[in-house]
Amino acid sequence: MRCGLIGEKLGHSFSPQIHKELADYSYELFEMQESEVKGFLESDRYDCINVTIPYKKTVMPYLDEISAEARRIGAVNTVVKKKNGKKCGYNTDYYGFLYTVNHSGIEIKNKNILILGTGGASLTAKTVSEDLGAKMITFVSRSGEINYENVYEKCPDTDVIINCTPVGMYPRTNGESPVTLDKFKSCKGVLDMIFNPAKTKLLLDAEHLGIPYVNGLPMLVAQAKRACEFFLDEKIADSEIDRINTLIAKQTGNIILVGMPGSGKTTVGKLLSEATGRKFIDTDEMITASQGRTPAEIIKTDGEEKFREIEHAEVKNAGKMSGMIISTGGGVVTRRENFDPLRQNGKIFFIHRSLDSLPTNDRPLSQQNKLEEMYRTRLPLYREICDFEVSNNVTPEECASEILKKYEKA
Repeated sequence: MRCGLIGEKLGHSFSPQIHKELADYSYELFEMQESEVKGFLESDRYDCINVTIPYKKTVMPYLDEISAEARRIGAVNTVVKKKNGKKCGYNTDYYGFLYTVNHSGIEIKNKNILILGTGGASLTAKTVSEDLGAKMITFVSRSGEINYENVYEKCPDTDVIINCTPVGMYPRTNGESPVTLDKFKSCKGVLDMIFNPAKTKLLLDAEHLGIPYVNGLPMLVAQAKRACEFFLDEKIADSEIDRINTLIAKQTGNIILVGMPGSGKTTVGKLLSEATGRKFIDTDEMITASQGRTPAEIIKTDGEEKFREIEHAEVKNAGKMSGMIISTGGGVVTRRENFDPLRQNGKIFFIHRSLDSLPTNDRPLSQQNKLEEMYRTRLPLYREICDFEVSNNVTPEECASEILKKYEKA
């Protein structure tokens, strides 16, 4: 059976990994322009297909049958060719979003719901919210009656925010959020349909404010499970959703290493790369490649402040990647603007080596400043940014093994 996904840009898609876990059929990505959708649907290049933005409405006129649920929502994301040749459209996003809300702990009933965006995904959010008994549902758009300028004044009593826009989505993860979350003083939950990165700025802001939140990965997996049921015409256990969600989150998350210069981040990182098959990247090496000079050379000639500006740009580039082992420079924690880019897509491990074991050769800042003073200043920052602290007063192999154990459990 030939299955797949059609959309405009699909380089960020996790769907092939998810469907590989669900069943044994081929699953391809078909990027196309809107003018190509009709021809593709009428071709013999597929048996069953998923549809993503911006074509969930585009496909509807070319289908023979559309389910009542899809008609109610006004969007189709699953197309199945029946034995009689008819093309039947369904909407499994409803199932996926309903599953996500029900498992998030975020209450919708009798709440004021603010939906960001007015595209196909927003219709799913609206329908599910209605069915769960929302008190009031309000849409925000760039040019609507309620927009991103007046929303704070118009909707001060918002209880739950649902983001259905692509703002903050990979690969354009530039630290933007569609709204300023702390202006919604009554907000009790945030649901973001974006799944890459795992934490958009909107969700990172929710985390900072202590507001419950969930990203779009559970929805993606749940809707894929439901689509697979249509593909195969058979039931799949709901337990598969949690299993695959955990697996994909683990596979796509980064393992990020922070610590003092000379703490062993590079050595341990390369061991982790060998053990997992993940690519190892070093932000200092990224800087050298982009600037044609090493960090030490930049600091000596241009000063530390200029170096930190360059470092921040590369940290942003590294942080939005998926499934990597990322080693950072020792001073990355001295700039708080680096925290969220590193947190957005992985777990951070502080590699802690005792002060008397830290080398200073070829490390200009370790030589210019007293190492003890640098250690004392940075230690609380490493502990603030990290998810886990591991000791490297052992062999590098033991340190790498401990990191993997903690990542698996996380």
